Order: sequence, then structure tokens, then C-alpha cells
Amino acid sequence: MLGDLFSKLQEARDKIEKAKGKLDDIIVESSAENGAIRVMANANKAIVSIEISEDLLKPGNKQQLEESLAFAVNSALEEAAQKGEVEMKKITRDMLPNFPGLI
Repeated sequence: MLGDLFSKLQEARDKIEKAKGKLDDIIVESSAENGAIRVMANANKAIVSIEISEDLLKPGNKQQLEESLAFAVNSALEEAAQKGEVEMKKITRDMLPNFPGLI
């Protein structure tokens, strides 16, 4: 019985690790300055890419660029975190019925 529980726990751990790998494939995008800054992040909350329009790279535009970039990055990470949480809830919900006495 104890061996069976450990086996199920290991199986659950393996499924969670596999799910975390899938989160790398879920990409969200955020933008600022009417699309002049685009930030893409994955559901593991990692920035995948940042694109900045040449127009924002002009001298004297540093503060605006920094503020807009921070906004776009934070928005992308927030959305990525939400999507990741939804996916992980789906996975754990599917696994929990396999553990007698936990529900």
C-alpha cells in the first residue's frame, strides 16, 4: 500500500514536470505605446522576446522608453502567470482523483 502511494506520488510529480514543460509553449504578448513596444512571455513567466520600434530609440526619449518597457514587461508577466496558473489547476485537478482520501 505504501509503495502504491509512492508510485502515485512519483507519477503525479512526473505529470507536473511535463506540464511545466508545456507552459513554455504557451506564449502571451503585451504591448505599449500603441504597439511600438511588444513583449512576449511564456506561461512559465519567462520573457521570450522584446521588440522596440526605432521611433522610441530617439535621443531624449529614455524615460518614456523605460516606463513603457516596464509596463509591457509587467503586463506580459501578469498574463503569463494567469495562464500558467489556469493550466496547472487543470493538471492538478485531473491528478487529485487518483489519490484516495485527498478529496
